[in-house]
Amino acid sequence: MPLSNIEYSYGFGVYETLRIRNGIIYFVDQHVARLEKSAEIIGLTHPYTKQQIIQYIRELADALKLVEEQGSCNIKILLIGGREPQLFIMALAPLFTDRKLYTQGAKTITVQYERIFPHAKTLNMLSSYLAFKKAQDEECFDGLFISKEGTILEGTRSNFFAIKGRTLVMPPKEQVLEGVTLQTVIAVAKKIGFTVEESNIPLADIAQYDGAFFTTTISKIVPISQIDDYVLEIPETLRELMAAYDAFLKESQGIFTA
Repeated sequence: MPLSNIEYSYGFGVYETLRIRNGIIYFVDQHVARLEKSAEIIGLTHPYTKQQIIQYIRELADALKLVEEQGSCNIKILLIGGREPQLFIMALAPLFTDRKLYTQGAKTITVQYERIFPHAKTLNMLSSYLAFKKAQDEECFDGLFISKEGTILEGTRSNFFAIKGRTLVMPPKEQVLEGVTLQTVIAVAKKIGFTVEESNIPLADIAQYDGAFFTTTISKIVPISQIDDYVLEIPETLRELMAAYDAFLKESQGIFTA
């Protein structure tokens, strides 16, 4: 696709990132379904079916012998709209999260921003990129978006949960991108006796919670140790959930049925 293509240069497209670890393609059905939903939300029409895209991903994994040799990588899917829609599926080097973050927690800073299409994973990512870059410059794991009302929404590339006792509280789904990892974490949490609620989470009220965490495709569950200047603990209930989620990933073989 030429760089002069207006859809490419204006970011009229959607994307997904999924992971292959030890030869297992994780949650490909959910990722491709979300890609299609994102395209639908922004009016991006294309000829590719869900099963075609999944087959292309599996063919790429086979060509690279990732399943056969139990390899690991990240898969990036780009769907660009226009008169001749283009689909790109790329294998990228796997990214691994610093193990210390799982035991010590991650720092984050807040940025006021609300995405135009919260439910669509689009290429309109300049504000997310700038917020993430600012977070990196301050040695933080991610930036955390705050609404104009002062409520916590999501990370630049992650979902956010607060935890109190055995209750997980997440921002209302209509306000955020519902990540695939978010969906699987909720299922695991309910299975081991947690309650999950949707509610506005004012940043000013974060001290009312026992702790908080991010969820991402690449990093799974990452406890948060600090939001701006406020320091959080990592409760034992969160460590229990993290252990249960790791066990779920090993047992799932990359398949999830809601």
